[in-house]
Amino acid sequence: MLIASVVLYLLVTIAIGLWAAMRVKNSKDYIVAGRSLPLYMNTATVFATWFGAESVLSVSVEFSKSGLGGIIADPFGSSVCLVIVALLFARAFYRMDLLTIGDFYRKRYGRSMELGTSVVIAISYLGWTAAQLTALGLVFSTLTDGAIPLQTGILISGVVVLAYTIWGGMWSVAMTDLFQSVMIIAGLAIIAWFVGDAAGGAGKVIGTAVEAGKFEFWPKGGAKEWLAFVTAFLTLAIGSIPQQDIFQRVTSAKNERTAVAGSLLGGTVYFCFVFVPVYIVAAGLLIDPSLGTLLSAPDARETQRVLPEFILGHTPMWIQVLFFGALLSAILSTASGAIIAPTSLCTENIIRPLYPYMSDRQFLLTLRIVLVSFTLAAVIFALNSKQTMYDMVQNAYTVTLVAALVPLAAGIFWKRANNAGAILSAVLGLVAWLIAAWTAPEATVPPTLVGLGFSIAGMALGSVVPRAAAQAHHGSH
Repeated sequence: MLIASVVLYLLVTIAIGLWAAMRVKNSKDYIVAGRSLPLYMNTATVFATWFGAESVLSVSVEFSKSGLGGIIADPFGSSVCLVIVALLFARAFYRMDLLTIGDFYRKRYGRSMELGTSVVIAISYLGWTAAQLTALGLVFSTLTDGAIPLQTGILISGVVVLAYTIWGGMWSVAMTDLFQSVMIIAGLAIIAWFVGDAAGGAGKVIGTAVEAGKFEFWPKGGAKEWLAFVTAFLTLAIGSIPQQDIFQRVTSAKNERTAVAGSLLGGTVYFCFVFVPVYIVAAGLLIDPSLGTLLSAPDARETQRVLPEFILGHTPMWIQVLFFGALLSAILSTASGAIIAPTSLCTENIIRPLYPYMSDRQFLLTLRIVLVSFTLAAVIFALNSKQTMYDMVQNAYTVTLVAALVPLAAGIFWKRANNAGAILSAVLGLVAWLIAAWTAPEATVPPTLVGLGFSIAGMALGSVVPRAAAQAHHGSH
């Protein structure tokens, strides 16, 4: 019955995605849903896209291993990111009437920055998308008791996500996100009530976590530990701002006010609800402490089996159906957004400038071809990575933090920012981060902070020094 329910759920999701495709008449519909999403749908897309596999399977495990301090990046950093976007960036994004964030770099700095940042941002999505496909593969493997190996499950995952995204684009993402948000919230809330009650009540679950020191937030140690803590927070809090999926959700709203409110509401709901799976895992480990052995498994990916294994071994069938329905919702909603975002960037900002006379129909066809290609690349990445989903997500945002954030923020808030500063910022940030990560990955100052520092310095030097030199030269004459 459980496997049949999962198959039925997947078929319903694909059907919704295909039905949504009927709304796609042009490339604007495909990329930003025609800029017509009302507040409830815009909020759902923000929440459902952020609430992914790592939120259910990885954040909960990281809390059980390291406490609140271990999940500073997600949900704390990721939630703050959405608040920052809503308050500081949403209005600027919406008023520009652009299809992609790559269009911003072109409009503000020129073709070279458009191409460079689009490539960097698109590549950053490989890890995030691979995390979702790995999670879905893990579900298939767990449900069949290993009859479907993880690798085969990942391949099936790619096909499923592609099936309902390829025709409808952002409209399919928005429609399925709305359905999936309801499934996530209702399903996990009921499960939390049932499992918490079985563990002795919320008081006992929370009290045990407090006694075990799981609510200790601030790092213990010296400068190295504090800098690592700050870096983890900044990686998601600001490193995920220059991402196409956030840009798409802001600009798919029906108006500027909805864009701001949708980001704020989505971020708030996400932060509040992400602790529900954390609570479920804490209760599950109370009921069956033997599951704690998975927390120290040699293959880091095995730690993500704690919650599925508990649900399968200790709950009735109706709870299992609810759980896997909610889990599939979380994975599919994030995975669909994670493949449409880089697809939009690659097609609009890398391929289209090479063929300026491409018709809208040809552009739509190219979008779908690129979607298939990126999904294949993400599948290959997932098959060859042994990182946890939590690590994959953090690594994805490190790239944009050191190479794309400073040019974006300076381009909006600093009038002196210019093309030379933007290029120097992106190049210095990326190169410094790579060198530091290669030569001194365990240094007191994390490579990510080194890259961010050089990115800021590059923007300042490139934008101020040439101007000052020109003024000095003009003054001498």
